[in-house]
Amino acid sequence: MPAILRKVLFALALTNPVVPAFANVITDWDAKAVAFVAPVAAGAPGQRELAMVHIAMFDAVNSIERRYRPYLFQPTAPKTASQEAAAAAAAATILVGLHPDLAGEIKPALANYLAGIADGDAKLDGVKVGETVAAKVLQARANDGANAPDAYRPKTKPGAYVPTPIMVASTWPNIVPLVMANPSQFRPKPPIALDSKDWAADYNELRIYGGKLSAKRSPQQTETARFWLMVGPPAYHPVPRQLVIAKQMTVIESARFMALFAVALTDAYIAVFDAKYHYEFWRPITAIRNGDIDGNPDTEIEATWQPIDNTPMHPEYPCAHCIQSGAAAGVIEALLGATDIPEVSMVSSTLPGVTHRWTNIGTLADEIANARIWAGFHYRFSARVGTDMGRKIGRYVVETVMQPVLADSSLASPAGK
Repeated sequence: MPAILRKVLFALALTNPVVPAFANVITDWDAKAVAFVAPVAAGAPGQRELAMVHIAMFDAVNSIERRYRPYLFQPTAPKTASQEAAAAAAAATILVGLHPDLAGEIKPALANYLAGIADGDAKLDGVKVGETVAAKVLQARANDGANAPDAYRPKTKPGAYVPTPIMVASTWPNIVPLVMANPSQFRPKPPIALDSKDWAADYNELRIYGGKLSAKRSPQQTETARFWLMVGPPAYHPVPRQLVIAKQMTVIESARFMALFAVALTDAYIAVFDAKYHYEFWRPITAIRNGDIDGNPDTEIEATWQPIDNTPMHPEYPCAHCIQSGAAAGVIEALLGATDIPEVSMVSSTLPGVTHRWTNIGTLADEIANARIWAGFHYRFSARVGTDMGRKIGRYVVETVMQPVLADSSLASPAGK
């Protein structure tokens, strides 16, 4: 099944209605990495792996064209080394290191890619730089807490039954962030009070518009909700790929752009799961089926209420999809200097045959926030808080790591962890 899913993800990348103006090794290997990673490390784990891929590609290319402070490591490399060979080797080395069982697919993909680069010292030097940097990145993240065993304890009392599915990302509040000082750095204030008018308003909006059989939700709202049931790198990485091509970025510019994007979305996941498991706020399906016990006279119980699809297995507050889209917006706004962008488009693995398009990154983030409400997964206040958190994290990452250097500055010390 994973091999079939990888083929589907490759097909989705190829069916995006964008005609590349030129080949770009960073976008090429981002698409390959998403296809390799998503079927075996969905959601947050997949985003962490994409961040490692992009950190390695950036540090490798930046070792050849030294324009920015390295994130982690900058080996000595001849200026004549092939940046394309370095980036491809770095990405493939990370992927094989994370998934040795996929080496039989990844190594031939690398060999095929390298075959398009002229043989010689430049190619060999580039491959060496890529492999060296990737080894350092794998070593640095080997014990970051991402693979800690799940020890989540559901709230219960002796003898009482509780639902038993394994929780999602319950260990992520303890992961070493890529840029943030700690997982709680951007932790928001608590959810709104259950006896407040704001709670009643958001509860009722969600109950009416987010139900599986909602009569109020429009066909377009239903489409948007189902479109954004996709999660993780396949839901976000097509956007920066298209912007790299539209802006005709150089290899080093695109490496930095996509590395900052991938790193910000990874730290956003760490931050959102820190908040989710800190507050453990109830999901709409729980709240609406218990609307008679929240102490608010303006909420109404609906005992058979269901969302549009299965609720993700982690606490509600804040919205994870929203923090991801907010982080994406924060990075893109900071790097491009505007919310308006060249048109980008996307297809969805959860709603085949439908294409959505945007010319403003803020509009994209707003669509995703609304989608999670119309899907019945998140309250309006949670979506708003998540988007705001994401934007702050995106800007923070851009302002903190991989900064430009002056001609006479030392490049020896890394800016990242």
